[in-house]
Amino acid sequence: MGHLVSSKSHLVPLIDRLNRYPVGLVDNEKLREILALLFSEEEAAIAACFPLAETTLEELAVLTEIATNELQPKLEQMADKGLVMDVPTDDTVYWMLMPGLIGFFEFTFMNKRTDLPMAEVARLMHEYLHEVRPGQAEEIFGSPTQLTRALAYEDKIPVSSTITSWEDARQIVREAEFGAAGICFCRHQREHLGEICAKGAPMEEICIALGEGARFLVRRGFMKKKSTEELLAILDTARSFNLTHVTDNIREKPSFICNCCSCCCELMAGVQSGFPDGLAKTPFLAKVDKEVCNLCGKCFKVCNAACIDPLKSEGSAHVNEKVCLGCGACIDSCPQNALHLVERSKRPRPPFNKGLMFVRILKEKRRLTPMIAATVKSRVKNLVRR
Repeated sequence: MGHLVSSKSHLVPLIDRLNRYPVGLVDNEKLREILALLFSEEEAAIAACFPLAETTLEELAVLTEIATNELQPKLEQMADKGLVMDVPTDDTVYWMLMPGLIGFFEFTFMNKRTDLPMAEVARLMHEYLHEVRPGQAEEIFGSPTQLTRALAYEDKIPVSSTITSWEDARQIVREAEFGAAGICFCRHQREHLGEICAKGAPMEEICIALGEGARFLVRRGFMKKKSTEELLAILDTARSFNLTHVTDNIREKPSFICNCCSCCCELMAGVQSGFPDGLAKTPFLAKVDKEVCNLCGKCFKVCNAACIDPLKSEGSAHVNEKVCLGCGACIDSCPQNALHLVERSKRPRPPFNKGLMFVRILKEKRRLTPMIAATVKSRVKNLVRR
């Protein structure tokens, strides 16, 4: 690793800081090339100074040793690029450094930017995310607590079953206080690689953000505000292309719903490439009625997890239950109506909120201590403010 030390070494403090998040970025030459394109040297130095908890302009000015009147426009520029997030409150604005994943990697392709060599960034990110083990795939998918989870098409669940509000994409949208939609990061990235979605799924206004994160993305021009009815219509559009709904692996106030295909989505690529538990599953499984199936193969192409294969010995399709997400995207593809969802023997239960999810992941990766220290420091600071 010695050759990395001298390669863009000014990025080392930033990489160290990013690796304090639940999902870090494995250091290698390609990562440094990506970061050098996204961050100026000054921006990288500022980002490296961010505490784990949210911070004010004044606090960050002390940490960076940059006067507030000079630091403010730099932060605004970084927010416009999706590198940091501003959270306005009644009396102040808090700032947070975005993680790489899910964070500024995605945000980079949620805008049609002209200030970056987008084809080069797309190539570097694709190569970085698909490197052989050990690598970034383990960092994203290797923890027992998953970062994201699939959602089932609620009209495809068994008649005898029910789903909770946090398992229902439509209900998640209805309960959100603010929503927005924008470009699919994955399909936009693939476009710059000269590829298109095999399903013909749309790239524009297909991915959904909710809550405070959506407000930030609208404020900074990454997404457009949408009504509840418009967001529900996006879910309908996604289902017409047999896309899988994916959200935060939490029960309280999920912050996004992506609509993923098998060919472009990086999450689906992880599931297909040896991480069957890298994406949390729904409470259901796809099941084939072997008496009805005629092995036409249409479901093979539709399944976004690539978990349906021919079982020629029995003359029917076969679902790999270890991989199946239980999303229901395959159901309508079968002209024989041979596919349906059944309940899993054990119902998955996600962490309550994002904080608890991050604590679990950090504990599993033995990175919890710095986060606890930052949280305690933040709470003490808030008490002092009161």
